[in-house]
Amino acid sequence: MTERIIPDSSTMNGWRKSSYSGNESGSCLEVLDTHPSGVPVRDSKTPHGPALLFAVGDWSAFVTAVKSGEFPA
Repeated sequence: MTERIIPDSSTMNGWRKSSYSGNESGSCLEVLDTHPSGVPVRDSKTPHGPALLFAVGDWSAFVTAVKSGEFPA
């Protein structure tokens, strides 16, 4: 699956803030774990805006890379 865009992510319930989002106001990433076609990801500042839909394997690889420090701050 290639990445897809969900135009209005506010129609979906169950979003959670990523544990890797910053504590600063406005730098929050939200993910939805229960979507049947992949992992939607959105910017919490724009809940009525779009979300990107990633394949589960691609999202898992990204999270693993973040946790292992492959993307230094």
